[in-house]
Amino acid sequence: MATQVGRWIGTHGGQLVYGGGRNGLMGTVADATLASGGRVIGIIPKALVDREHAHLGCTELHVVETMHERKRLMAEHADAFLALPGGIGTLEEFFEVWTWRQLGYHDKPVGLLNMNSYYDHLLAFLGSSVKEGFMSEGLMPLISVDTQAEPLLESLVQAAGSTRNNQRLNEI
Repeated sequence: MATQVGRWIGTHGGQLVYGGGRNGLMGTVADATLASGGRVIGIIPKALVDREHAHLGCTELHVVETMHERKRLMAEHADAFLALPGGIGTLEEFFEVWTWRQLGYHDKPVGLLNMNSYYDHLLAFLGSSVKEGFMSEGLMPLISVDTQAEPLLESLVQAAGSTRNNQRLNEI
């Protein structure tokens, strides 16, 4: 699925903005985007250059001082946000951009790729949070969820607006 996401971005003339690592799903999306003709902007903190094996093949690789600077630059460079299945870092970044949208810090679309039902339990928990009154029901429509990459990517790009020539996608 990560390869499919990267290919879609590249073949649609898009630009991936991501954490700058060469390993795991992030590196796979970046490699597929590059191989398909897309641009890739990696943003990685100096402390993680060796640990996450910075992707030196990025179109642009920005080495920054802190995680806060990384996330700020990623958010500034992106037109939309997409979370693939992932761990604690993915969840932290997903919730942050969703929170920022709810607070009005940005109005960029946020997507959750629920491949192989990976996020079913999280979505059930969020539904329970709404039901119990800890979260407003109006927050759920602020994220787009799909089990397939292509329709989700198309909806994120459409929601970001078709006025830009190169839609930039932040893979979180």
